[in-house]
Amino acid sequence: MARRKTAPKENHERWLVSYADLVTLLFALFVVLFASTQTDHSRAKQISQGVENALTAGSKPPKIAAILGGTVQDEGRGSDRLQGPASPQTVAMRTSRETPEPPLKDLASAVDLLRERLHKEVEQGAVEIRVEDRGVIIGLNSAVFFTTGDDTIDPSAYATLKTVAGILNRLPNALRLEGHTDSLPIDTPRFPSNWELSAARSIAMLRLFNERFGVDRERMAVVGYADTAGIDSNETENGRRRNRRVDIVIVSESGLRAEARPRR
Repeated sequence: MARRKTAPKENHERWLVSYADLVTLLFALFVVLFASTQTDHSRAKQISQGVENALTAGSKPPKIAAILGGTVQDEGRGSDRLQGPASPQTVAMRTSRETPEPPLKDLASAVDLLRERLHKEVEQGAVEIRVEDRGVIIGLNSAVFFTTGDDTIDPSAYATLKTVAGILNRLPNALRLEGHTDSLPIDTPRFPSNWELSAARSIAMLRLFNERFGVDRERMAVVGYADTAGIDSNETENGRRRNRRVDIVIVSESGLRAEARPRR
């Protein structure tokens, strides 16, 4: 009679295989973590110093520069993207790192420097530089620096104003910001006359110099002359154009003595 085959018994220990694999993987993980904490500290220090030297020497590759935040010329790249191109925070950080220029020894040096650095603007008629008994006058053409009939400063003029502010910050002299208009009347809801417009433009210039370029507010004063102190005739368009301006006056010692002083 044939022997009956019996079914093999079910193995209830198969889970040990998966468990053993898991334990092996965990062991490997902890070995890797342990090894990562046991780096060669001397080697790591050498690498750190090498990277630091490369960054301070300005020899970092373009790709690394982009990751670290770009350069002054690469605005809006790398980490700068988090704040947008040339954000106020980024501009403030870069400005704080700039080496300040030495003070100017006198107003004559300031005049030479202004004519040198604003040569292009003077040729284009955007800026006039004059020397009078009361000091140095930097005349800013309103058609270039302001929106027509308004006190909003055109952002395209900021570069020129930054140059001017940089020179003002190297002098100790008092400053007067004087607004002027031509004789053509103005009547808007905000500016009922040229008096309000000329004063508002002076104030706008003061705020920009102080808040954006760091000119000390205690050095500055504002005046609105309307059309009462023109430097040319209001009978011609060219004369009216010259009269529409904001004058930045770097007050000389003799001019300061003539200024009205508050009573103590």
